[in-house]
Amino acid sequence: MVSWKMNIFITGTDTDIGKTFITAGLAALMQSLGYKTGVYKPFQSGAEEKNGFLIAPDLAFVKKIDAFVETACTYLMKPPTAPSLAAEIEKVHVDVNAILRDYKIINDKCELVISEGAGGLCVPVSPKLLTSDIVKLLNVPIVIVARPDLGTINHVLLTINFAISQGIDVRGVIINRYPQGTDDIAIRTAPRLIEEYSDTKVLGIVKDVASVQTLTPGAIIDTILNSVDIEKIFGIKIPKLNSGV
Repeated sequence: MVSWKMNIFITGTDTDIGKTFITAGLAALMQSLGYKTGVYKPFQSGAEEKNGFLIAPDLAFVKKIDAFVETACTYLMKPPTAPSLAAEIEKVHVDVNAILRDYKIINDKCELVISEGAGGLCVPVSPKLLTSDIVKLLNVPIVIVARPDLGTINHVLLTINFAISQGIDVRGVIINRYPQGTDDIAIRTAPRLIEEYSDTKVLGIVKDVASVQTLTPGAIIDTILNSVDIEKIFGIKIPKLNSGV
């Protein structure tokens, strides 16, 4: 069984803040650096039907960026709601042993696994479980993806403090969709204030892009490579290189 030391869990401070873009970019970059990489989603709400089969759109995006990244999902559910409600609607019983089983399978295939949650740490995934419980079950550190605008400091600090209260290791914060050249004082000072009011580092500031779907895989890898501290996120040393994009 391969080591779990490089594995991380991507969570957010809110919904629709680009967790999947960050997850796919990190996975494709690490795959390009020679690490066999996997992406695991315990829950996919809003699953889509294609050719008679349910698919996870988040994992489909990962595969679009790099088809060689291993992907796995335990619970695919159609309702675009919190996993607990989607499971209730579809009469699905959430079994943590199934999550551990699927995680072990993909972990055994890969040198590192990036897990992606639904929303934030307090999103309910079953009648008695939150996303934070799944993170503790997998026993991996989290990376928090946050939006850049007014209110993000409060959301990030709440997420950090809740994670710490639950015994979860917070590896760092990535601020996504950061508007370049902004004069907004709230946006410009957010990274500094997050670090001042916590013991957590901002390990990435990823620029806003007009349309994620139109970016080439190389452009996405280049964006992550030049915007995120990969070494601190995964706890490794990587060679200094140019993406060639």
